[in-house]
Amino acid sequence: MEIRVLQYFLAIAREQSIVRAAESLHLSQPTLSTQIRQMEKELGKQLLIRGTKGSRKVTLTEEGMILRKRAEEIIDLVQKTENEIALSDSIIVGDVYIAAGETDGVRLLAKTAGKLRKDYPGIHYRISSGNATFVKEHLDKGLIDFGIVFGPPDLKKYDALRFPSKDIWGVLMRKDDPLAEKESISPEDLWDLPLIISQEQSDGGELIQWMQRNLSSLNIAAAYNLLFNASLLVEEGVGYAICFDGIINTSGNSSLCFRPLTPRLEAGMSVIWKKYQILSKPAEKFIQTLRASLNEE
Repeated sequence: MEIRVLQYFLAIAREQSIVRAAESLHLSQPTLSTQIRQMEKELGKQLLIRGTKGSRKVTLTEEGMILRKRAEEIIDLVQKTENEIALSDSIIVGDVYIAAGETDGVRLLAKTAGKLRKDYPGIHYRISSGNATFVKEHLDKGLIDFGIVFGPPDLKKYDALRFPSKDIWGVLMRKDDPLAEKESISPEDLWDLPLIISQEQSDGGELIQWMQRNLSSLNIAAAYNLLFNASLLVEEGVGYAICFDGIINTSGNSSLCFRPLTPRLEAGMSVIWKKYQILSKPAEKFIQTLRASLNEE
């Protein structure tokens, strides 16, 4: 299977049309169709459902959707590798790829990028957001250089730098809510309330253990991936978002407030990268600067 043909396939998936894809690739439609049929024959699976005679629209089969996801990852990795090799001379120029969940700890990465900006303006940053599963999958596939994870990192698999600060769990709620009169929130305060929790915690986690209740007995009104979206639900009275402090601005004219949990619940975090990985020069310079900054604190 050639990279070139994977790019052809992704063009068809994007355009939902062999004709339009051929035009965007500057190929003839018969040539493109032949390449895709040869790939289907090689894989032994149908990848596209061709439209009827009156319709040129094509859709992906289940196998086609799997291939699209993997092809996107492969193309990203190839491009990342080509960039690293092309920039492997003494000039430190290129991209640093980072994935992280929503956390105020990203400020440490931002400060590191700020320190490097003056001396190495050619270093650029590609930031992706996702939960721990997303971060580790992208690390393992070589699609990112570094990831931020919560809890103890797997030191058999990753190198890690632990952050000195910890994120504090609490409840995001409306300022006019009666519960906002409390300085901190206990488990029993939340047992009968509609809760908005992160998708990662909805699978069970330390937060659910803190609640002292089974997940099935709680009133889960919604699950979020991005806290900003959850904060809009809170503003509209859908529920109470359990989240980390410092992500949503609750000062000034904000209608929201944050109250920490009691007993206090914290989450330590680390930046991790694959063991024995050969880092690009921008990534190596970034982690060196971050390590020096953490040693100073």
